[in-house]
Amino acid sequence: MSNTPQQPLDNIEEWDEFVRRRYQPNRQQDDFRDYSNVTEGVRELYRQNHRYQTLETVKQKREDLKPGSGESLSMWETLDRLNSLVDESDPDTDLPQIAHALQTAERIRAAGHPDWMQLTGLIHDSGKMLCLRGEPQWAVVGDTFPVGCAFSDTIVFHEFFADNPDTGDPELQSETGIYEEGCGLDNVYLSWGHDEHAYQVLKDSKLPLEALYMLRYHSFYPWHREGAYHHLMDGQDRRMLPWVNKFNPFDLYSKSDEAPNTAELKPYYQSLIDKYLPSVVNW
Repeated sequence: MSNTPQQPLDNIEEWDEFVRRRYQPNRQQDDFRDYSNVTEGVRELYRQNHRYQTLETVKQKREDLKPGSGESLSMWETLDRLNSLVDESDPDTDLPQIAHALQTAERIRAAGHPDWMQLTGLIHDSGKMLCLRGEPQWAVVGDTFPVGCAFSDTIVFHEFFADNPDTGDPELQSETGIYEEGCGLDNVYLSWGHDEHAYQVLKDSKLPLEALYMLRYHSFYPWHREGAYHHLMDGQDRRMLPWVNKFNPFDLYSKSDEAPNTAELKPYYQSLIDKYLPSVVNW
C-alpha cells in the first residue's frame, strides 16, 4: 500500500505493530500517552481517521458496504485473499495475514479456550477485506470510538478531532449526544472499520454472542481498555466486556517470526468454520 493521502501507511502490518507497542503489558502510567515514537504514517492515518469519521460518514459506510455488497467467498478463501495485504518491501515481516490469524487462534487453543473463541481468533481481522475493495485505511484500521456524541479524550491523538465537522455541532458533542444513558452499545454508531464490517457480515452466523462482541469491539480500546463510554452500556455490554478483555491479549501478543504450518492446521480450523459459519460469506 502506497503512502498517499488515501493510504497513509506503507503497509497494513505497520498498524498492527503500532497497536502491539501501544498496548504492551506492564506499561508504566507515564509511558501510556507517549506517542513520540510513532511513524508519520500512523500519525497521518489518525489525522485522516479523526477528520473523516463523522456520524454521516459512518451511516453511509454501513449502507454502501452492507453484507452482500461485495464478493461471496468461503471463509478460507477470504483468509487467502487477505494474504495479498502483505507488503514485500516490509523489512520486519514477510508472513502473510493468515499467519497472524493462525498464531492468534493457536494461542487461544493452547490456553484451553472454547473452539468458538479459537475460530474468532482466526477470523477476527477478516473485515480487512475492506482494503481489497479499495477502502482507504482510515476506514479500515484504527482504534474505534462512538460517533454522534462527545469524543473521549482517552482516544489516541484526540487533538485531530478539531478537524472533524461533528466537533462543531453541540448536539453531537454532549456526553450522550444522540443517545440515551444505558442505551446499549448495539444502539451506538461506532467509527467504521474492519471490526464493524466483520460483525455486520457474520452476526447471523452460529457464533455465540461472546464471539460477536470480540469481533465487533476488539479495536474499541477507549471502552475496554480506558474505561470510557461506560455510561452508554446496558447489562449485556457489562456481561460481555470481560470476554472482550479476555480475547485482546491473544490478538496483541501472539505474533512471532515463526510461520504456522497452514496445511497441517487447516483441517482443524476448517472443521470449526463448517460448525459455526455459512459455507459462503457474503461480504
